[in-house]
This record gives sequence, structure tokens and C-alpha cells, in this order.
Amino acid sequence: MSEDKIKNSPPGSGVTRRGFLKGVGTGLVGTATLKQGLFADEPEAGVPVATARGKDITKAVVSLTINGKPYSAEVEPRITLLSLIRDELGLTGTKRVCDRGECGACTVIMNGKTVYSCMILAVEAHGAKISTVEGLSKGDRLHPVQEGFIKHDGLQCGFCTPGFEVALKDLLDKNPNPDLDQIKQGLAGNICRCGAYPHIFEVALELAAKKGGR
Repeated sequence: MSEDKIKNSPPGSGVTRRGFLKGVGTGLVGTATLKQGLFADEPEAGVPVATARGKDITKAVVSLTINGKPYSAEVEPRITLLSLIRDELGLTGTKRVCDRGECGACTVIMNGKTVYSCMILAVEAHGAKISTVEGLSKGDRLHPVQEGFIKHDGLQCGFCTPGFEVALKDLLDKNPNPDLDQIKQGLAGNICRCGAYPHIFEVALELAAKKGGR
């Protein structure tokens, strides 16, 4: 069997990686548009609008709100929310590190919950409200979480820092005065390869003593 064939395909099936991925992409956007009667003139709220007609659906318009600002972009079904944020919209504070939902560097807040943006398709985020690390500061005024990372040297290489800051901000918003165990649990989805955990916990504990820094 040639390298381009999908492993475990039945003999003579003629299924290729290219064809398989193309079909998956078509299905993702197709499923989202079925409820509105494919390419209806007035799309249902919360459903991305497909922008290609015919046999294959190749792109869709995704609209969402990031840090209080509305954005709209035409994307392929395979594009992740992380790629949309960084590559299409230019908000590069959210980092691409593992790109497989393991390290937490790409953490954003989506509809009130922290998520790995590398594990969510852009079309799934249509209509969502998202906060990234860029939304923490107000102009030149840093968020208390960001000030704490500077004060306690909570960063080294910096790749994990935006994800930790977003995750800690969300934790403190929901529990302004967590204890150390709650802090460790709340940040368990984020990995620091440099081992700055003691400093990060110092940031969290100081803000907890100040009721989340508010």
C-alpha cells in the first residue's frame, strides 16, 4: 500500500489521506450549516457561515469577540482557534508550544472557562467571547497578576507565562482567596518547563491575600 493510503483502509477502498482530511473538513462545516438548510440566506445565530458552494465546503466565516472587540475571519475548517488568534488576527501573546493540549501555553478564557485554544477548531468558537493575555492589561497599566509575575520573578523563558497568567486570573476571578492546594489545582493544566512553580505560587498567594488583587 502506498504511503498516501490511510493505514487500515480496506483493500481496494482507494481512500487517501488527502481525501479523508478533505471529507472531514467538509463534514465539520457541513454539520454546522445543516440546521440552517445549507447556505440559507439568513443563517442561524451562532452558526459559522460557509463561503464556498458546491460539492466541497472549504471555508467559513467565523465571528467572535476577543478582549471586548469584535473580529471576523474566513477560515478553513481545519484551522484551530489558536491559529486564528495568532496567525489570522495577530494576537501573538497566546503561545503555540506543544500544540496538542498538554502544556497550557495557549490557554484562553472562552465563554467564562479556561480552554486550550490549540484543541478547539475556529469554527467551534463562532459567536464566543474570548479573553487572551492581551486583555489583562488596560493600556500601560498591567493587571495585578502581571505585576505579580514581574515582582516575584515568575517567568524565565516566558513561553508558558501568558497561559499561566490567564489561568491564574480566571482562578482568582472565581475564587479571590484560594489556599495553596486550590492554587495548585487551579493551575494544574499549565506546565512550566523552567520550573518556576514556587515563584508562580508566591504570586498567587500574595494576590489571594489581597482578595485577588482587587
